[in-house]
Amino acid sequence: MTKVQQHKSWLEALAVYRQPRVLAMLFLGFSAGLPLLLVFGTLSGWLAREGIDKSTIGHISWVALLYGLKFVWSPLVDHLRLPLLNQVFGQRRSWMLLAQIGIVSGLLLMAATDPNQQLVILVYSALLVAFSSATQDIAIDAWRIEAMPVETQGAMAATYQTGYRLGMLLAGGGAFTIAHYYSWPVAYSSLAMCMLLGIITTLLIAEPEHVISRSTWKQEEKVITFLEGSAHLPRSLRDIYAWFIGAVICPFTDFFIRNGKYALMILLFIGLFRISDITMGIMANPLYVDIGYSDLQIGLVTKTIGPVITILGAIIGGILVIRYGMMPILLLGAFLVITTNLMFALLAILPANTLYLSMVIGADNLSGGLAGSAFIAYLSSLTNRAYTATQYALFSSLMLLPAKFIGGFSGDIVDAFGFVHFFIYTALLGLPAIILILYLMRHPVNLSQENQ
Repeated sequence: MTKVQQHKSWLEALAVYRQPRVLAMLFLGFSAGLPLLLVFGTLSGWLAREGIDKSTIGHISWVALLYGLKFVWSPLVDHLRLPLLNQVFGQRRSWMLLAQIGIVSGLLLMAATDPNQQLVILVYSALLVAFSSATQDIAIDAWRIEAMPVETQGAMAATYQTGYRLGMLLAGGGAFTIAHYYSWPVAYSSLAMCMLLGIITTLLIAEPEHVISRSTWKQEEKVITFLEGSAHLPRSLRDIYAWFIGAVICPFTDFFIRNGKYALMILLFIGLFRISDITMGIMANPLYVDIGYSDLQIGLVTKTIGPVITILGAIIGGILVIRYGMMPILLLGAFLVITTNLMFALLAILPANTLYLSMVIGADNLSGGLAGSAFIAYLSSLTNRAYTATQYALFSSLMLLPAKFIGGFSGDIVDAFGFVHFFIYTALLGLPAIILILYLMRHPVNLSQENQ
């Protein structure tokens, strides 16, 4: 059982945002959010302007799939020490710096290519950006979790989300604006230089302490035992097996050992929490068009007002987590997500009106930002700091994969039953998460020293 949550005062909750490492997450979040659209939506816009056919543009968008596969190489970020860089910057900062250099290099290469003459080079450059960006995400998440205690992870998540959204805004609307007045190569070159903000932050922040607990050492002893019992195998094969056990198997077994019989319930909750809002979001834009909202109305409300309110929701969520703890705010966020989905069902039967759209989008983004801060803090609390990068990457992948799969049937449901019934359906998808939160609140898991 966990210790009773000591509620902090509002002043104490707000004071956490003055801490240097919390503020650093604002700039690291910006560095993480900037590259995503530059290899996805913004890149598609550039290619369309250059006359590249839609089929090719669609295929190139698969570059962004690397973000969903980052758990594959996350064990390397946890265990591989980069020559020279590790000695100067430490494990987390060295990987962050290498990834940031990769992002800048990739963006400059993209800026130097002509899509009509050098499309293959452009694609490989985009792959470099996506891979480096996903690697940066792994390292930043690990640094965030290790740099501050569990009770401040809500604030760390809030500032991270704020910076991330600002980075996406610059990579979206900012890139199109620069391209309009100058050119796409100038836009990509300019945004590559904006990555210097992340690089400078990486150089200034301190490397967090990487502590391996006694229970973790017991897990690592299995690697030693394997090596002792496999002397007959070739040395190269023994090294591969040993690395796989220590870097991949141990993080899995560690989670189940620490959480016991509740491990599967926790994993089920992680997989279900985002299903409701992700599934809803896929059909949001088609709804706006179907109702009759103009591109200007949609752009103004969803791309300008929406992100600002998301940032506000993230900040509020971070404060509430510090004030009341993670689980109550997760429960609040889950209820708010269901409520806003029902608001979309109401929006579907109302005439096109900017005020209606703004109210629904505002409520949705506020609840999403609030729930996001609490959920990131929760995932952070589950990780063993000996396997921070690996376990968090696995959690974040589990969070997205079920939602993305179920969301793929959204269009079929709308075609069969209409928008109103679809949004009621997405609201109902949020009920299992609420049930699981209530269950986990009644059976709290002990946060041992690995997570503190």
